[in-house]
Amino acid sequence: MSLLLVLDLAGTFVFALSGASAGVTRRLDLFGILVLSFVAGNFGGITRDLLIGSVPPAAISDWRYLAVSLLAGVITFYWYSAVDRLRSPVLVFDAAGLALFAVSGAQKALEFGLDPVMAALLGMLTGIGGGMMRDILLADIPTVLRSELYAVAALAGATTVVIGNLLHFPPTATTIAGAVLCFALRLIAIQRGWHLPVASPDRRSSKKRADDDRMT
Repeated sequence: MSLLLVLDLAGTFVFALSGASAGVTRRLDLFGILVLSFVAGNFGGITRDLLIGSVPPAAISDWRYLAVSLLAGVITFYWYSAVDRLRSPVLVFDAAGLALFAVSGAQKALEFGLDPVMAALLGMLTGIGGGMMRDILLADIPTVLRSELYAVAALAGATTVVIGNLLHFPPTATTIAGAVLCFALRLIAIQRGWHLPVASPDRRSSKKRADDDRMT
């Protein structure tokens, strides 16, 4: 088993833990938690593979992706208190998984001949796709659209890989640089509460809408 596959499966496991944890807090049954664990751990990679024509996707053709996702779901279902106590370490592992998936997604997209912009976007999608689908299934606004720098960190890492490819730098070096950048941005954003500007509706417009609602 290659090191990249080991890290990929480890990232899948960590993201699956986050999906299963969200299911437990919503009091889903075992099946629902297993669904969320698989979606969170694999949806980003599956989407990327389908978009670039790498079929069947690795998460479906390789039984180990399903196995680690279900294992994470079962562990969380029966021992949620232990998983919850590891919340801080899981955030660190989540950042590492985000970094790995973002750069590996961009590399795979480049190998399939995509243009640089789309390769960077697909790298970002690989990292954030699972979390977005998890939140959609739970009827939430996706965390990546309203939390600390998450998607932006993934995009920064993927863009580093793409720029390195355009400048003909060694792939290993650009992959490491992109992963480190993404990981560092995510951790700093968590520690310092960094986020993009948040939309603030005009107060007068809000008051007018409230008055209109009372009149109807």
